[in-house]
Amino acid sequence: MAKTGTRTKTETARGARRTSSAGGRSRPAPRAPSAKAETPYHHGALREALLEAAERVLERDGLGGLTLRAVAREAGVSHAAPTHHFGDLTGLVSELAAIGFRQFNAAMASACNAATTPLERMLARPKAYVGYAQAHPGMYGLMFRTERLDYSRPSLHEAAEASFAGLANAIGAMRQEQISGNALTLDQGAAIARAWSMVHGFTTLLLDGRLKDILERLPRGTTAEELLEAILKSTVVGKLPG
Repeated sequence: MAKTGTRTKTETARGARRTSSAGGRSRPAPRAPSAKAETPYHHGALREALLEAAERVLERDGLGGLTLRAVAREAGVSHAAPTHHFGDLTGLVSELAAIGFRQFNAAMASACNAATTPLERMLARPKAYVGYAQAHPGMYGLMFRTERLDYSRPSLHEAAEASFAGLANAIGAMRQEQISGNALTLDQGAAIARAWSMVHGFTTLLLDGRLKDILERLPRGTTAEELLEAILKSTVVGKLPG
């Protein structure tokens, strides 16, 4: 004999039906969170996540595709998040360019530190300059779009100044003299502008595909890096210290 208070399966099912009929539709079970829900970030990490997302959008879609809404979508956060952290698109791209300059400077410093001979040191910086641009064409293009950037932002100003100081120091080493970034003689300014124009011009032509015709006329297998090295050697040989 069944114990008092124990309900059979049939009674339980009937009770469930009565409850459903009395109360109308049964309450739906809670749904699992949507896959498109915003990604949670710890306080302070969202800014970095937005900058990382911005770099991905820039390299994938170009500067024209870099918008606040596109960055928010890429990071999986609300459309208001980039505005909260950067104010507007100029603020975002300026902070992104600052990161680019820091990466750029680190790549050139690393290449120079790895060089073991005076000639290698002389070639290291410009080769790393071109190498960075090839690896990060979107970021490189942004860094030199002055009209899109706010150089009054401390992070961008400091990173860009560090880049110029590195160039001035490299030219000073080649000329065997100390060059101050704050006050240049005309001759020093000309030397810096000449070196920068040569490497920046080569990089721009390379990224735009304008050197393809020259490379196709060179001995089979000649690379853009070898062409750059030949240009640099013809410029610096005879000017090496010691």
